[in-house]
Amino acid sequence: MNIAPLNDLATWSIAALSVLGLLVRPWRIPEALWVVLGATALALFSLIPRSAVLAAILKGTDVYLFLTGMMLLAELAREEGLFDWLAAYATRKAKGSAQRLFMLVYGVGILVTVFLSNDATAVVLTPAVYAAARQARAHPLPYLFVCAFIANAASFVLPISNPANLVVYGAHMPPLLNWLRQFGIASAFSIVATFLLLRFTQRGALAGTIERHVQLPRLGLGGGLAAAGIVMTAVVLLIASSLDRQLGLPTLLCGAGTAVAIIVWRRSAPWPILKGISWSVLPLVAGLFVLVQAVENTGVLRLLIQEVASSAHSSPERTALAAGGIAAFLCNAVNNLPLGLMAGAVANGAHLVPRVTGALLIGVDLGPNLSVTGSLATILWLLALRREGQDVSAWKFLLVGSIVMPPALLAALASFVWLALR
Repeated sequence: MNIAPLNDLATWSIAALSVLGLLVRPWRIPEALWVVLGATALALFSLIPRSAVLAAILKGTDVYLFLTGMMLLAELAREEGLFDWLAAYATRKAKGSAQRLFMLVYGVGILVTVFLSNDATAVVLTPAVYAAARQARAHPLPYLFVCAFIANAASFVLPISNPANLVVYGAHMPPLLNWLRQFGIASAFSIVATFLLLRFTQRGALAGTIERHVQLPRLGLGGGLAAAGIVMTAVVLLIASSLDRQLGLPTLLCGAGTAVAIIVWRRSAPWPILKGISWSVLPLVAGLFVLVQAVENTGVLRLLIQEVASSAHSSPERTALAAGGIAAFLCNAVNNLPLGLMAGAVANGAHLVPRVTGALLIGVDLGPNLSVTGSLATILWLLALRREGQDVSAWKFLLVGSIVMPPALLAALASFVWLALR
């Protein structure tokens, strides 16, 4: 009896249940535990070789280093009052207008995403935005939604704007100027469309006024060092990207260097800072890599390569639109980082033309704006919210995402394919 189909079915079932647990979070069990339990079950039932489990976990090494560095910078900024200072400053600049504060947060979100990555927007910007909403005595949800949606909408402006970009292209990353020529217009459509649609969904909450007179707190040397560390990280990431280097270790070194400077200045122990980091993110990411590797082992990737290669040869434009759309919706089933690995393997295996690979990347980057499981950045955003005592249900996010994501995706993909034809 051939048990391979049964094993494949079991693999898909365990992976689906793990993602469902991540999405629904029944009994308030943490997201990471569902994913780790699924990965463990796959290994225990021999649905994935133990060697493949280790290899899948090691694939994420650069991502773990990157996230650790970013979370360290975020915790330092929180501890040193940088977020409170930025919140008060943004609230004063809004001059009592909820809509102006919304635009300010969106603009800052673009800058953070472009130059520090979408994960940084989720980890670093979200607490600052929540503090700003609290200072302004405004309903926080519209501004918090900005952090989640712009983190994905602006994540293909530069190669460093999303770790998934590096995963999709791997060693075949286009030079920076070529990247800007390919994705510049599509990024602009993505950012503008997302702003207009998100603004439309939040129009009711943004109709009133907010606190105008907010005292600007004093920013000490520790806060200045934290801000300098964040700016230094952005510069280092741009340099590393231009040299085609991985971003994880430079980010960790910048975060660690900033932490050492602040700890030495304060003459304090590092434990409070380390305790404040959401370490559960790392096993969650590792578990996602294992789940996707197990699904890949069922042969689905080989079938995808064959199908996409055949379609791309006969109709590259239609294939680009279809591939981008399919990738966008698949992100919400398996998360965009592991899907980026699959997309990169498909692109390399099928020797896809640039317009199809680029459309895949747009789908991988922008598609996660549909649901909370779509990207690692959105999951990090959820964790940041819960730390502040806030929560957004999967259903509430889906209601907004179903309005915002599809038109923005269509605009970005259509402009990208149109530009490729010129």
